[in-house]
Amino acid sequence: MAQVVIRNIDDGVIARLRARAQRKGVPLERELRDVLAAAVRTDRPEFRERLAAFRRTLDGRRHTDAVKLLRRDRRR
Repeated sequence: MAQVVIRNIDDGVIARLRARAQRKGVPLERELRDVLAAAVRTDRPEFRERLAAFRRTLDGRRHTDAVKLLRRDRRR
């Protein structure tokens, strides 16, 4: 496995990541690996393709105006 050194990380960022890792009961190093892996997963081209396909399924459909629904609900 590769190793990476990241310099000049804001102290506040590290503190929040440490607290997050502590809440989960995992070491900081594992939390950092999980954060990096999640960032890469959400950037996959397959996800973009699935999202585009979903949007195409909605093309041409009529959608209820959310503003109208909110106003109707407020009048109750």
